[in-house]
Amino acid sequence: MGQVRHFLTLSDLSKPELHALIVRAIELKAMQKRRENYEPFKNYVLAMVFEKSSTRTRISFETGMAQLGGHAIFLSPRDAQFGRGEPLEDTARVLSEMVDAVMVRTFDHQSIEKFAQYSRIPVINALTDDYHPCQLLADMQTYHEARGDIKGKTVTWIGDGNNMCNSYINAAVQFDFNLNIACPEGFEPMQSLLESTGERVKIIRDPQEAVRGASLVTTDVWASMGQEEEQKLRLEKFKGYQVSPDLMDLAEKEAIFLHCLPAHRGEEVSQDMLDDPRSFAFPQAGNRLHAQKALLEFLFNNSSQ
Repeated sequence: MGQVRHFLTLSDLSKPELHALIVRAIELKAMQKRRENYEPFKNYVLAMVFEKSSTRTRISFETGMAQLGGHAIFLSPRDAQFGRGEPLEDTARVLSEMVDAVMVRTFDHQSIEKFAQYSRIPVINALTDDYHPCQLLADMQTYHEARGDIKGKTVTWIGDGNNMCNSYINAAVQFDFNLNIACPEGFEPMQSLLESTGERVKIIRDPQEAVRGASLVTTDVWASMGQEEEQKLRLEKFKGYQVSPDLMDLAEKEAIFLHCLPAHRGEEVSQDMLDDPRSFAFPQAGNRLHAQKALLEFLFNNSSQ
């Protein structure tokens, strides 16, 4: 047992650890489908701190803890003192005395870094404005199940250079694939991330050019939570960046499509794209449960309080 392990970005785990985690997620999924009883973490408690709303994140973590034999507590700003100005470091210290891990879904990525700095228990990033690493675990599991190892493949991201796009850049390094990013000017991902990846990640403005040779095509909403006031501007800027069956036809024959959901049909995806046989968006959503169970197991087993 070493020191406490956190999961704030994909870079917090090594390449072998991430690979093993994906394999383990697939095993845990098979066990769950067989209704095997696997409850190694009885009486373990996960605190779930939500400053941003959620469907998939809350359900998957809460269900996952229940299936592992533990319990999850939902905390919104209305339910806890951090919503009334208690310093993050104080909340982190208090929770470290009472629960076994903390999942945080918030806005500012620096907030979760500060929280982890003062926490003696694992802290999981369940989404910040900069990164969404838990979603990438589910995405990598989904591709692995559908087509095998993603190493050496080409992935194409289409749309906003947002937190999901930033996490795809991290994934390109950690899972060893090439990434084409098709985004309008002014909507690029984090510059510091782009500079750290060398030739592995390319910005290609034309979506049609970007998807050629891709084994995985993925996107996200054009206006994320907190950007609703920019909706009209973004609808204008992102014209031509919609993923449709016709666009998928330009990718590799065996290419799959992923979307972290919720989707705005008729915007970043055509009305029929999620129903296309190449779309794995709904199994991908389900894999949030299994990938996060593997993550929780890893963090519980590799952290000492």
